[in-house]
Amino acid sequence: MPYSFLVASWGGPGHLGPTLTAARQLRANGHGVRFIARADAREPVEVAGFDFATWQREPRFTPIAKSSNPLEYAYDNLLFGPAAARGADTLDEIKRIPTDGLLTDTALFGSVLAAEAACIPCALLSPTISLRPLPGVPPIGSGLPAPCTPAERIRIEEANSQFTIVMNKWLPMLNEARASLQLARCGHVLELFNRPARLLIAMSAAFDFPADSLPGNVRYIGPLLDTSDWSKPWAFSWPHGSDRPRALVSFSTTNQDQADVVQRTVNAIGHIEMDAVVTLGPALKDTSLRAPANVTFLPSAPHDLVMKEVTLVVTHGGHGTVSRALSHGLPLLVMPMGRDQGDIAARVEACGAGLVLEPTATEADIAATIRRLIEEPQFHAEARRLERIMTAEISKNSLVSELEQIVHP
Repeated sequence: MPYSFLVASWGGPGHLGPTLTAARQLRANGHGVRFIARADAREPVEVAGFDFATWQREPRFTPIAKSSNPLEYAYDNLLFGPAAARGADTLDEIKRIPTDGLLTDTALFGSVLAAEAACIPCALLSPTISLRPLPGVPPIGSGLPAPCTPAERIRIEEANSQFTIVMNKWLPMLNEARASLQLARCGHVLELFNRPARLLIAMSAAFDFPADSLPGNVRYIGPLLDTSDWSKPWAFSWPHGSDRPRALVSFSTTNQDQADVVQRTVNAIGHIEMDAVVTLGPALKDTSLRAPANVTFLPSAPHDLVMKEVTLVVTHGGHGTVSRALSHGLPLLVMPMGRDQGDIAARVEACGAGLVLEPTATEADIAATIRRLIEEPQFHAEARRLERIMTAEISKNSLVSELEQIVHP
């Protein structure tokens, strides 16, 4: 039976791609799908063939954060602060067109409240490490490895406890947003994650750190890899044939001041008998970079096609790029620059499918690390192991079945 789904997407590059993939999967199974997101997401959503609505209300909130901590800034400006406005807009859209279920980015707290107010089933979609703390798993943003000793377990418990305490400071703001939608107050901020029918983590369970237990509504569904419709066609002739190792170098599509680390990386590759392509993306579009003879700069390229022809990937550690590389059986050099990238890097290192360097690493260290990834077979073996697992996960289309279950139990 076909259902009507509304997808609420945060809209940034790392979030819009997975939600578009989810929408395509739902459409392929006969369901109707439309979007609500920020205005700059309109073009890619409509090009993909989905109806689109955008936010109408301007958020009004009182900042709580007392420091420049990035996560606290996000709580103020992205998560809790806009919740009332986003909730009202989402509720309007649910009322405008009959809606059977809501799939919302886990960071759009207001949309979660709208589903509750409209009495329709809701699934949260996490395109990366779970924002909801999971028992025994380091909280997002910590960059901590999985615990192996009793002391490390205590450290993780303390980190999760502190993470929750800080988040709970925004409970009054959350309850103001709830009151604006005529919803009863919450006693704890974690109710945001416990009340929806599902929290869908769009990453491989084999890649994530194992939790001691999972809340009843949490499911791993495997990565949702987008089709990169915005990238230019791939038609490239490698200068030295197939006898030499090859790398794809890809840092963030958004600005993270990555020009310097990209330059040091290509300088390092210039000293190795290999070839590489660098996809610059919008962030480096107007940046002057120097390429050695064995490196080619491209504005963009479809990574799935490029990854079929390379030996390894060098990246900042965005979950989409890392998951795509692993789904092709490619080892990684990760140089995290912020956000959740340190968490992703810790998982790459823990599963043995790659190595991690600070983004300030020297050219010599970068070159030595790339040589290790080329020469030491264990990295390729672990990446291929994860490729087999991810291929099976992706083929299951778990997201569709989970959403159908919550709409028609």
